Amino acid sequence: MGHSAGKSLICVLFFMLVLGGTVMAKETAKIGVIVVDVQGDFTKFKSGSLAVEGTDEAYIKTVEENTKKLKAAGFPIYATQDWHPKNHASFFTNHPGKKAFDVVKLNNRDQVLWPPHCVQKTSGAEILLDKKLFKAVVRKGMDSQYDSYSGFQDDGGKKTEMDKLLKKDKIKKVVVYGIATDYCVRATALDAVAAGYKVIMIKNLSRGVAPDTSQKAIDEMKAKGIVVLDDLDLERLKAN
Repeated sequence: MGHSAGKSLICVLFFMLVLGGTVMAKETAKIGVIVVDVQGDFTKFKSGSLAVEGTDEAYIKTVEENTKKLKAAGFPIYATQDWHPKNHASFFTNHPGKKAFDVVKLNNRDQVLWPPHCVQKTSGAEILLDKKLFKAVVRKGMDSQYDSYSGFQDDGGKKTEMDKLLKKDKIKKVVVYGIATDYCVRATALDAVAAGYKVIMIKNLSRGVAPDTSQKAIDEMKAKGIVVLDDLDLERLKAN
């Protein structure tokens, strides 16, 4: 082999290694976004049956604008959607003599009894963001006997399709935000960590039921290695 041919071969091999490494790095760092339960019944904007403080029209617009930024930057977006049957065991109306927010034992767990919310095929169950933003919508809470705060599984341990979708798309890191910080955002983020994903939670794109339980949830997430950012920052998402 001549000197020039050998040099050319070395250059080709070098670029293959560099480009291959870049591709692998991109794949390793591939980020997905999970938007949790931005549905009518959880918002003040729609006078929902289980409306969380701070979920007015301005909040919904902020979430949509930031989600659009993420989509424009190439991040695949997944939504979770509470999708309960009318006879769901978490509804206080299905427990004679009980009232909203009572706590009962259900399947050996403490169960908060909620007002009926996000009932299948009702306007309160509708996601309030542009549906074209989402690569997939993962429904949860469909088993009448189990609540489902997490987008990954219900309280009985039955898995949703979330993990399969993320793995199929080679996602290694997830960004999580939505409603509510101290319930479904917390549970989804913690289950994502348990499933092996790096997790970033965006605080100001989320709203919690109560300040004390929301702070406790944020502390718990941080203790599990979840990065909590106050605001969306595309560069910090890639860096963390």
